[in-house]
Amino acid sequence: MPNSYSTVLLAISIFTATFAVNLQTPLYAAYAAESDVGATAVTIAFAAYVAGLMPTLIFMGGLSDRIGRRLPIALSLVLGAIATCILAIYPVWESLVTARILLGIGTGLATTAGTAYMSELLHRDRSGLAALIVTAATTLGFGGGALATSVSLGLQGYTLIPGSFVLLIVIAPILAVLTLNLPAVDTPNRESLIRLPVFPKATWVYGVAMIIAWSTSGVVIAVIPLALNQIGINGWTGLVVFLSICTGFLCQFIARRMKNITSLAFGILLTPIGFSILLIGVFNYSIALILIGTAITSSASYGFTYLAALFEVTSKAPQNRARATAGLFVYAYAGFSIPVIASGALADRIGIFSAMIIFAVVQVIASIATVVTLSIQAAYATQELS
Repeated sequence: MPNSYSTVLLAISIFTATFAVNLQTPLYAAYAAESDVGATAVTIAFAAYVAGLMPTLIFMGGLSDRIGRRLPIALSLVLGAIATCILAIYPVWESLVTARILLGIGTGLATTAGTAYMSELLHRDRSGLAALIVTAATTLGFGGGALATSVSLGLQGYTLIPGSFVLLIVIAPILAVLTLNLPAVDTPNRESLIRLPVFPKATWVYGVAMIIAWSTSGVVIAVIPLALNQIGINGWTGLVVFLSICTGFLCQFIARRMKNITSLAFGILLTPIGFSILLIGVFNYSIALILIGTAITSSASYGFTYLAALFEVTSKAPQNRARATAGLFVYAYAGFSIPVIASGALADRIGIFSAMIIFAVVQVIASIATVVTLSIQAAYATQELS
């Protein structure tokens, strides 16, 4: 089987596995209405993804080393199809929770096995290209699912079984079979399944920055769609989610040219600026400001902050890069879940708009404190060198 065909098929499979993750986002308000639940329940369902993802990353990180790369990726595709089927058949909040857990497990399997498999297909001397392909596939997948559903709803009208669901349910099993027939280029071994995270010394401030950045992304993906539904412009939800993820990927090319500390500081400062513009857009029913603010928060979260934190953490643990990366994701997904659920609970008590203002205030305070801490650390490091 030609290597180029294998590479393209693997990239499509990784894209499809992550495409399923946010496919249902434009329908969050509909699921809440079907089950008569509020914003707290919606954000809990959103965070259920982390409940499936984190244990998979930590306790099954070595699975593809033992059983090969192809089966975990195929299983991820099947889980995505099952999760989408569940939502299509039972479009209620409980199904959303179940589906998000399955999607979290699937993402954990696809990203760990897919990254290693792509490197092996392209050979070790092209690891940079492999990382770029996987990053592009996952980023476009995470953002593209929500956009596809919004487009489907725009063409079909209101429905709980949009064409994007049908497309995923049909294509994912076919890709799973094709993936199982890709060439085996790895040698399974008896390494431990459990890969506990590592937290390198003096990198906690980068972890806190990830909490701030990814909590903002989580709120944009989970709570802002509820606000858009309230003001009657929920048809833009898919594009908002797409921009909230994919813009950051484009900014990584700029972030790579900056020092880690500069990139991180820039990302931290951009996060509250972008979110403030987004909120002004929501309050003024301005889709232009909403999209601009969303793009800026994405640039900060998935561009400058994420790349700087990843480079810094892995450089401080050269012998444990994978486990250090897992440690960084503990921070990231803590931000992606806990503040989002808290914002949802607050929204049920005082309203979505008031809750978003409080989130923005806390975000600004945390961002300032992090930048000050970062400056102190940098000054201390300069004194030690001199």
